[in-house]
Amino acid sequence: MNYPEIAKQTIEKLGGKENIATAAHCATRLRLVLNDENKVDKEGIENIQGVKGQFSVAGQYQIIFGSGTVNKVHAEMTKQLGGGDSADTGKEQAAKAAAEKQGIVQRLIKGLADIFVPIIPAIVAGGLLMGIGNIFTAKDLFEPGKTLLDNYPHFQDLAAMINTFANAPFVFLPILLGFTATKKFGGNPYLGATLGMLLVHTDLTSAYEYAAKLASGELKHWNIFGLDIESVGYQGTVIPVLIASWVLSMLEKGFRKIIPSVLDNLITPLFSLFITGFLSFTIIGPFGREAGEFLSHGLTWLYDTAGFIGGGIFGAFYAPIVITGMHQTFIAVETQLLASTAATFIFPIAAMSNIAQGAACLAVAVLNRDAKTRGLAVPSGISAVLGITEPAMFGVNLRYRYPFYAAMIGSGLAAAFISLYNVKASALGAAGLVGIASIRAGDWWPYAVGMAISFTAAFTLSLILGKRAQAKA
Repeated sequence: MNYPEIAKQTIEKLGGKENIATAAHCATRLRLVLNDENKVDKEGIENIQGVKGQFSVAGQYQIIFGSGTVNKVHAEMTKQLGGGDSADTGKEQAAKAAAEKQGIVQRLIKGLADIFVPIIPAIVAGGLLMGIGNIFTAKDLFEPGKTLLDNYPHFQDLAAMINTFANAPFVFLPILLGFTATKKFGGNPYLGATLGMLLVHTDLTSAYEYAAKLASGELKHWNIFGLDIESVGYQGTVIPVLIASWVLSMLEKGFRKIIPSVLDNLITPLFSLFITGFLSFTIIGPFGREAGEFLSHGLTWLYDTAGFIGGGIFGAFYAPIVITGMHQTFIAVETQLLASTAATFIFPIAAMSNIAQGAACLAVAVLNRDAKTRGLAVPSGISAVLGITEPAMFGVNLRYRYPFYAAMIGSGLAAAFISLYNVKASALGAAGLVGIASIRAGDWWPYAVGMAISFTAAFTLSLILGKRAQAKA
């Protein structure tokens, strides 16, 4: 590919240099904030070599180039635009410029994504290790009524070690979230991490022992001037540390405005951390713990009660939710579910949707004889089946519409099936074919059948609808 030429054409079709406020990129997309989107030559962009799709969302105009290509195009564009910003700086500027065009809901969604996306690798690693550990302890997986450890007890210590490794990201989750949330809210992230450490300190009664200690009357308390405060930790919680991090950031920024600079580095951290810590154990923590439990158990109850009908509806409409960007809020929900119940139903349903989008996209490649369309549909379809759907959804399926509808139906059918068997994931990961590694050991076979249903239904329906569309043309 001639990247300088691609960058030149992209700038021209976007309305010229003067129309581009900022340019950044993610794994697959060029993310731009434009002064006037009406100046964009959309048809011209579609004809640029390497472009797999384009769309506008959340104040950003995004062009899909795909992994390995987008970074090179961005580098050439940066040169031609005369910018020398680093990738991180470009992203920050793009995000800031886009935020000015966003509504409250969009900013909330973006904020949650900024907090949770950086910690996903830790959650994925811990969850996958938890899945491996479940292989050792799951009954009936290899032999009726027995676990792997029952037959091979010499693996006991290995299983115990894996369990320790797996639990670490969840036990110390407030530290990770304290860092990213405080950074997002404009505070010192290291103070945020310290706040997280405070919430999981070893002197506190573990959150996992809270109910038992409370019932037995053995729960420890601090007596501060006649006020009894529960000395309990917040391991594996999400909401308490998010609220506390916001309070910490607001206090820190407020103190920095009024405290003389000579005392700032001494007084500001001290007061900010102490006040936030006190509020965390008296108000924020108890409220946040109950809210988190209500959210996780409420959603689980809803999923279990609605059964396959609810799962099917969620599966059918998962892709439209992705278009709005609201699926980014699911990261926070899934993290809470994994921390509280060690399982999430959202991931398997998302995988059914992704596989369906990929299958429908591949059907377009079978039906279409245009070399460029087939050249786009085949790799995009494979990518979606493996868990990355943007090229397939925005580059192919939404353009032709019928494959998108076929994928919604296929996803709904598959999601209904796996919901019937209560399939859940014990980890996050690539929501697609390889996502089976994240699924609970006992749920592998219904997940595999669900993938087959999703692919077959979406592919077949896309072929049928596509042939009808061709006949009418």
